[in-house]
Amino acid sequence: MEALAESVACAHSFHTELERFCLDALRFEAMAWPKPGLVTPVDSGSHTDMHIGTFLASIEALQGSFAALAQAGAYGQPFTALKAIGIAAEQKMLRATGGVNTHRGAIFNLGLLVAAAARRRSDSTLANLDCGTIVARIWGAGIAAGRRQSPSSHGNSAFHKFAAGGARAEAASGFPTVYHVGLPALRRLLAAGHDRETAQIGSLLVLMEYLPDTNLLWRDGQSGLDFVQSSAAAFNRAGGVEASGWQHRLFALHRAFVARNLSPGGSADLMAASWAAHQIEAA
Repeated sequence: MEALAESVACAHSFHTELERFCLDALRFEAMAWPKPGLVTPVDSGSHTDMHIGTFLASIEALQGSFAALAQAGAYGQPFTALKAIGIAAEQKMLRATGGVNTHRGAIFNLGLLVAAAARRRSDSTLANLDCGTIVARIWGAGIAAGRRQSPSSHGNSAFHKFAAGGARAEAASGFPTVYHVGLPALRRLLAAGHDRETAQIGSLLVLMEYLPDTNLLWRDGQSGLDFVQSSAAAFNRAGGVEASGWQHRLFALHRAFVARNLSPGGSADLMAASWAAHQIEAA
């Protein structure tokens, strides 16, 4: 009995740690500045229905949700069970924000990553796999099937109009944009000696260059996505956050994005996921 109790306590501690990684990732993303078109402590970017207080209230309301998702992952629950926990988390978010969707995509992404991390801890055959690969292997088919059952999201609207994959395709295929774009950019900047916030903003701009962000497609179609991707590419080619005066260049991008009502929310979600993955893979 003592050994069982110790095992349960150890698992609970790990799930709590995973949740802390997620909540930290969401706070860091919300507070990072400057972020073109996005909500920051300075202003609300291209959003009229939310502000930094909305984000912080949402994050506070999500306490307990990621630990529950981790526990479900550790117990080998199917995607339908994870989805039910995620929907409950969304309801807590919506109650805290007065109906505003601040973190639906982040709940989905981070919830799957922590479920995979907990599953890996409980199954030695997965020990050498990253969490993205585990998500694709165990829940990928369920995630892909879920698109047909959720026709009303912005991501699904963009999928049907522009054939863009969105968050579901990203997750079902193992988070390739996180593991091959966002996370390498983040780690390179951290290794170069940049502080966490600068490294995260740098990773955001790299993600903005490469991600076919369905938030942008929904707001302004292909031309909006092209504008953001080309703007981010120009910023990155000119040295990104490692170039002198990078903040002022992002201020200019911020004004341009707000003028066109553009908000790269999908990239922001994957920025948070990249930080969470950075922490989770080292745990």
